[in-house]
Parts: sequence; structure tokens; C-alpha cells
Amino acid sequence: MSKIEQHLQALGLVLLPPPRPPPGVVLPFAFVHVVGQCALISGHGPQNADGSFAKPLGKLGRDLDVEQCYVAARLTALSMLGSLQRALGDLGRIGAWVRVFGMVNSASGFTRQPSVINGCSDLILELFGAQVGAHARSAVGMAELPFDIPVEIEGEVLLCA
Repeated sequence: MSKIEQHLQALGLVLLPPPRPPPGVVLPFAFVHVVGQCALISGHGPQNADGSFAKPLGKLGRDLDVEQCYVAARLTALSMLGSLQRALGDLGRIGAWVRVFGMVNSASGFTRQPSVINGCSDLILELFGAQVGAHARSAVGMAELPFDIPVEIEGEVLLCA
């Protein structure tokens, strides 16, 4: 068990299984695509322990508040980490987090997207530390997200040589 997995266990957190889309939806892509020493992480959303999308669903600033969506972004980070674990075999192979791109299902006029995506960034920094976990980041509002999820996050990591 890697140091990261031990840290997750100490925090009482578990990596989530592969995302399970609604019936009839096909997702014909890799959730993690490794190219050389780079792993590109496809967009993930918040999940339940069975892989289904976690509730609450809806728009931030209309249906949901910042605290609810911060939790959703944290769950999304666990989903991303689960996909990385399955693709890499060991989260200890991550040498650096390069980039996180967070999209927030936002009602018109909502402008606190960075506070939401902090749920993902905070967990990455807590698990990997400032040196490996530091990353560039964008947090933007979107008019709609798939399946009415509140956040979708993608990223990029560099692997240890």
C-alpha cells in the first residue's frame, strides 16, 4: 500500500469505483489516458460508493450552496484518484500534479466557482503535500453539466520516471 493510500485510509476515505453512467449512456473513452510520463484524467463527477452519481444534483447559486458543492468537488477528487489507481496500479507513481480544470454547474450571476473547486484542490494538497500536489488550476462556471451534476473536474499528472 502506497503512502497516499495509507493517508487516505487514515482519513477514513476510500477510492471510488469506476463511474457508472445512467442506463443507456455509453462513455466510449478512457477515464485516464497515459501518454509517456503524463496521465490525462478525463472529466469526473461526484460519485457514490456504488459508482452512481452522488446527489445533490443541480445548479450552484439556485439549487445548491457552496458548501454542498465543495463536498461534491471532494468526492470528484476521490473519483479521479480511483481512476488513477486503476490505471497506474499505485498512486505513489504520481510525481507531480500539473493541472486541475474544474467546471461548476452555475446559475446566472454565481461567481464563487473557485471556492467550490477548492474541495478538490484541498484534498490533493492534503494527500500529496505541497511539492507533489501543487497544481495550476482553473475554476469556471458552466450553463449545464452532464446529468445535472454540480461539478465536473479533469486533470493532468506527471508520473515518476
